Amino acid sequence: MSLIPFRTKRSLGMEPASFSTSSLTDFRNEMNRLFEGFFNRPSVAPGWFETIEPGRWLPTIDMAESDETIRVRADLPGIDPNDVDVSVSEDRLVISGEKKTEAESVGNGWTHRESHSGGFSRAIPLPEAVDPSKVAAHYDKGVLTVNLTKSPTSASRKVPVITAS
Repeated sequence: MSLIPFRTKRSLGMEPASFSTSSLTDFRNEMNRLFEGFFNRPSVAPGWFETIEPGRWLPTIDMAESDETIRVRADLPGIDPNDVDVSVSEDRLVISGEKKTEAESVGNGWTHRESHSGGFSRAIPLPEAVDPSKVAAHYDKGVLTVNLTKSPTSASRKVPVITAS
């Protein structure tokens, strides 16, 4: 029984073939295939987007920019600062290192001990060229802060417009 008091094409048996049950099933199957492929294929991600392999860890990154500097913050909880490497070129900052964790549980007559280690590397494309000689990195309470000074050649400048007279 229909709650709508008027007749529809479906109730009159005049439903178009494009809305048949098999067509809707095909449409649903195609949508499922598209969504499954989207999440399973790393090739759909842009080139600057880093995919993470299962079981691998990458630090989270924040970047702020002013007229003269770029500041990058990386969360590196539980990582010894001696295990962190920072390198920079004109247009890319690379933060890499090794994360080591150890856990031990002791009970009545048993001991459970686990240790994990693995390397990580983040390549961060910089919005402008920087001067590699003017880079400072500071590590405090699990947060790495890298301050980069923009290269004078990349500094923006106002260009006067010359009119023809």
